[in-house]
Amino acid sequence: MSRLILLRHGQSTWNKQNLFTGWVDVPLSPLGIQEALNAGELIRDIPIDIIFTSTLTRAQMTALLAMSNHSSGKTPIMQHPENPRIAEWETIFSDHTKAETIPVICAWEINERMYGELQGLNKAETAEKFGAEQVKLWRRSYDIAPPEGESLAMTAERSIPYFTKQIVPYLKQGKNVLVSAHGNSLRSIIMHLDGLTKDEVLHLELATGVPIMYEYHQGVFTKSHQLPSGV
Repeated sequence: MSRLILLRHGQSTWNKQNLFTGWVDVPLSPLGIQEALNAGELIRDIPIDIIFTSTLTRAQMTALLAMSNHSSGKTPIMQHPENPRIAEWETIFSDHTKAETIPVICAWEINERMYGELQGLNKAETAEKFGAEQVKLWRRSYDIAPPEGESLAMTAERSIPYFTKQIVPYLKQGKNVLVSAHGNSLRSIIMHLDGLTKDEVLHLELATGVPIMYEYHQGVFTKSHQLPSGV
């Protein structure tokens, strides 16, 4: 049996300001840093073999902070396969040292939903300008995208294939996987894992900095109750 831990990043500076963030690469707020550290306490005794994060700083910060006090004492190492020179020059030549590391793979496919022309706008002010119902449609419908942005369906079209092709194989090998990502990319993955309908996923809420764990055995995912649920 292997374990999958899904972790929405801690509060970002723009979460705190109630701004649409999407692919704008903002860091964690002080509260978000503490949320990431708290998440780390919840998973500190669970062996982690590999970490996947989005390409956005807030998800990467959350993963690294969460692992900073892990009981294994292993060092997360960012991987750079997209750049052959970096991939070559970052080679570790000590087998002992390499065994004390955890690879961290960054993937744009699990980035947050891209909010298009809403990015950087205040959510409350946007509701006043366009109407609360219109903004609710942009934020909470499954297949309606904001202007020049992505719908949840479009996000799922990139996150689920990446999950099944790149992440699940590690689980099949018996490895424990931590995925540090975003509300909407994780909602789409959980929709896939739990078999949620398009209507059910719209009511799925994920708290910042709260790990959700699944056990994987013989091709079946089962949500674990050993950790607090972010649903």
